Amino acid sequence: MAEFCQGKREWPELIGYDGEVAARRIEKENPLVNAIVLLEGTPVTKDFRCDRVWVWINKQGKVVRTPRIT
Repeated sequence: MAEFCQGKREWPELIGYDGEVAARRIEKENPLVNAIVLLEGTPVTKDFRCDRVWVWINKQGKVVRTPRIT
């Protein structure tokens, strides 16, 4: 489904970044998405949306998974 979304779709280069910094960069690089910072393990909805990027962080606030449109 992601192939139908516009703009940049994933950000593997942001693993290890501060989550808030990563979210701002994601939204700057693709203004069509809303980057949402979440602690790893937080329950989320499983529906797919072209306007959403989960930014998974650890307890230190660092990105632990590749942020991508989900």
